[in-house]
Amino acid sequence: MALRGNLRDFTITQLLNLINLASKTGTLIIDNPAEQAQVAFRGGKLAYARIGKDDGSLAAVLHKANKINANQYRAIADRAGQMTDKELGLLLINAGYVTQEDILLNLQTYFTDAIRKLFTWVEGSFRFENEMMPPDDRINVKLDLENIIIEGSRQLRELEQLQDEIPSLDMALKFTERPLTNVNLSVEEWKVVKFVDPKNTMKQIGAANKLNDLEVRKIVYGLLQAGLVEIIRPAGVVIQPSPKTYPTQDKEEQKTLLNKLIGRIRSIN
Repeated sequence: MALRGNLRDFTITQLLNLINLASKTGTLIIDNPAEQAQVAFRGGKLAYARIGKDDGSLAAVLHKANKINANQYRAIADRAGQMTDKELGLLLINAGYVTQEDILLNLQTYFTDAIRKLFTWVEGSFRFENEMMPPDDRINVKLDLENIIIEGSRQLRELEQLQDEIPSLDMALKFTERPLTNVNLSVEEWKVVKFVDPKNTMKQIGAANKLNDLEVRKIVYGLLQAGLVEIIRPAGVVIQPSPKTYPTQDKEEQKTLLNKLIGRIRSIN
């Protein structure tokens, strides 16, 4: 029987830490309201990760990393046919397009970036399937989880602090009456600024720019500190507070829940 739970009870960082400590092999499947993620492990190490319908093929990963150009990517996609990523990787290495190190490093980066996206998921359910292995046609890696967990913990603290500053993304933004001058904005900040309007909620601005909740909060917080915008309530909108990363602030309750989950994970053979 698969281990099951809810992200309101356990964060992604906690789940990774438990899988690492128990040296588990299998696949963690996480469903949020919008998409599904699959993260596979061997002996407590990250082997494979994919979110939603994202094309995690080797050709797509190398194209995204600028290791192959657009023409090469299209040619590979047209001619690869039923070729597996392992076969394609060997072909590209023999043809001198990439090295084995290029392939492994870029796959590690791709899988790690997928995990980073999961750190912002606070709604949804999960289950651990100990008999489910990564797809046979994909290349696996063997990546230690320690640094990923440390980064996730830092990102979690940052998200909690930003949630305190900006509790709900259903609020809107408007420009201040006297914005500061000579403020240099980043490309991402400009993307948000062009949507600033009392009719647009921060959630809508994030969706328009394909930004997750953490990214939206970070950018808006910077704009607030620069004195460029202020938060307002959209007319006729009832604001629901965003779910907190931790459902309970009771440390003893958190400890009890974690101990139960550790026991259940270790009991899975």
